[in-house]
Amino acid sequence: MTTGLSVTHFDPDEAGRFERLGHELGTGSFGLNLMVLRPGQRGRVHLHHQQEEVYIVLRGELSLLVEGETTVLGPNDAARVGPEVRRQLANAGAELCAFLAMGASGEHVSRDAQAFADWDDTVGGQPREIPLPEDIPHG
Repeated sequence: MTTGLSVTHFDPDEAGRFERLGHELGTGSFGLNLMVLRPGQRGRVHLHHQQEEVYIVLRGELSLLVEGETTVLGPNDAARVGPEVRRQLANAGAELCAFLAMGASGEHVSRDAQAFADWDDTVGGQPREIPLPEDIPHG
């Protein structure tokens, strides 16, 4: 395996209600979970004291209740809920709902990337200063 790389596979149809993908991948600065709710299932009302969470819906419809107000999210929708805000996740639909839940606390470190024009380069620069490579030919 390549140093600094970890890979996992998940199947919402075979997954349990809560799969700790971040643990499987070895993430240390944020949590990442696959959550699967079958029709009619819902989680506990809860909050986090420090972390914010982002939910990204992969399949089905997620009913996200925030302080009692419901927002329905569909595939490719994302929502953020801040710390100290109560929330509940539910599947009021007739199909399986699968979504990613990501959580972190603390300040995000932005612009810490270094880009390289080629694999042979040992000195990089700011990503915006390095031109994008040509697209991979296809078809």
